[in-house]
Order: sequence, then structure tokens, then C-alpha cells
Amino acid sequence: MGLSQQQIDFFGTFGYLKLPGLFRDEIEWMTAEYTAILDHYAREKHDGSKTTGVVPFIDKSEALSGLLDDPRINDVCVQLLGADFNYMGSDGAYYSGPTRWHPDGENRKRTHIKITFYLDRLDGSNGALRVIPGSHRLGDLYADEIKLKAAKSQTFWGLEGDEVPAQIIAIEPGDLLLFNHNTFHSSWNGGSKRRMFTLNLSQRFDDLEELKVYSVQHAHSRRHQYYGPAMIATAGEGRKQHLEQLMSLDGDLYARTAHLPEEIGR
Repeated sequence: MGLSQQQIDFFGTFGYLKLPGLFRDEIEWMTAEYTAILDHYAREKHDGSKTTGVVPFIDKSEALSGLLDDPRINDVCVQLLGADFNYMGSDGAYYSGPTRWHPDGENRKRTHIKITFYLDRLDGSNGALRVIPGSHRLGDLYADEIKLKAAKSQTFWGLEGDEVPAQIIAIEPGDLLLFNHNTFHSSWNGGSKRRMFTLNLSQRFDDLEELKVYSVQHAHSRRHQYYGPAMIATAGEGRKQHLEQLMSLDGDLYARTAHLPEEIGR
């Protein structure tokens, strides 16, 4: 399994990659697990008026936690991030309305990637992800201009968000889509219940103090431990190496997030 050199080069140049049909045969059980988590853990019943999400997400399911061990996921992460990559958490949601232009990070020291599972057929007319290729290359004049202007496209370019030149990534359930956290992306024209869950992963941190700061900045709630119980309970030796760096901060994380509300979901 894993990526070809052409795919690795494509991801490095453009900041995203689609792997068609990689989980097509698993989409039925994955959808069932996704629905069960949102129905049980979401604080409010989804009515379409706003996005309804749960964080952490796959950690609440033994079956979905196992995705981290799947060679189709693990091999890609090893190739892009190294054998000692970190699992940085997950989220899942019923998405409603547009998602405006933004990156998921501004990471210059190491690569962070997001792996997404969409459970609906999407194209440009109903909420497919759009990316600005190459916008992840921070320090590049083009990428830096995108960073400055994309979120205010009407002001700078006289364009509505859905008019910004971009790659629209049509998706079939079972496709795997990954992108660099620095890549500018958005979604337009979507309905009120787009189904998606994600995994976030990174290269290993060299500085634990920096990891402490990062973990607090990306914590949405108070946590006694960074990962959910299903993720930890089912972890074999292979998975543990991707969890141990953040697990080592659990007590410190809780102290640092004491000011945040309770965990999203129950």
C-alpha cells in the first residue's frame, strides 16, 4: 500500500491529494458508526440551522479508532510524516451552509495533514471541498498573498467566496481526501447536512513545550486525557507510538484547559 512518488510530489506541490475509492467497501459500516456517534454525543439534535459537531470523534468508536492502524492510512502517514508521526485528534460533524476560505494551521516547522472522509456524493453544486493549490507553501510570495487576501476576497479581488479560482474536488463516498493544514480551503453551495469526519496528524514535535502550547490552542474543551477511551483501550504497540507524545501531557493539558467549557458531547 502507500503512495507513488508521483502522488507524493503532487501533494508536496499542490497541498492536497485525492485517493479515489480507497474505502468504498467500508463505507456502510463507517456511516453507521458516524451516525451513532453524532446521535449519541452531540449536545443538540441537528436541525440544519448550524453545523453540529463532536470532538474528539473517532476516539469514541473502537471500529473507527482502528482506522489509525489500517495500512491505507498508516502507510500514507508514514510516507508524508515519518514513521513516528503523531495522531493529533479528530472531529466529525453534520455541516450546514458554507465554510469560508481558511487554512487549518500556519505550520512552518513541521507538516500537519488532515485526512477527510465524506459520506455523501459532492461536487461544486452541493458543497464539495475547494482548495487553492500551492497555498500551503508559506514563505512563497503567491501563498503569502493568498493568506492575506483569500478570506476577504470581495474586498481585495471583487469576488464572492465561491468565485475565487480554485480546484473543486468532487467526492464519492469511500474516496480519501487529504490536505496540508496550511492549504486554503472552503466549501460553498452545500446543504444543511453534509456528513464528514476527519483525522489530524503531524510530524513528531521536537520540543515538548511547543507541543504543550499547541495542544491547548487546539483543545475545544477541558480534557483529563487527550484521546478518547476507545482509542486508548484498543491501541496496540504500533498505534501507541502515534499516541504517546500527547498522552505524556495529559495531566498538564487538563490544568491548562481548566478555563474551557466541558468536553464537546457527553
